[in-house]
Amino acid sequence: MKTAISIPDDVFRDAEALARRLKKSRSEIYSRAVREYVARNSTDDVTEALDRVCAEGAAADGFAGAAARRTLRRSEW
Repeated sequence: MKTAISIPDDVFRDAEALARRLKKSRSEIYSRAVREYVARNSTDDVTEALDRVCAEGAAADGFAGAAARRTLRRSEW
């Protein structure tokens, strides 16, 4: 997919320098940056991943499981 965007000159220069240093194309640098930004801001995906981990670990017994449950009860979400 091709697109046109406007970015500040300093961001462009920094991205150009990074692309040269990493020997990557400008498109790859921008694509990776946007992908990372989207992943960091996709709270639904993070919540789903945490729910899966918690469900898988729900059968955990012993000290670690009890400590984890106490910590979660005290944590504000």
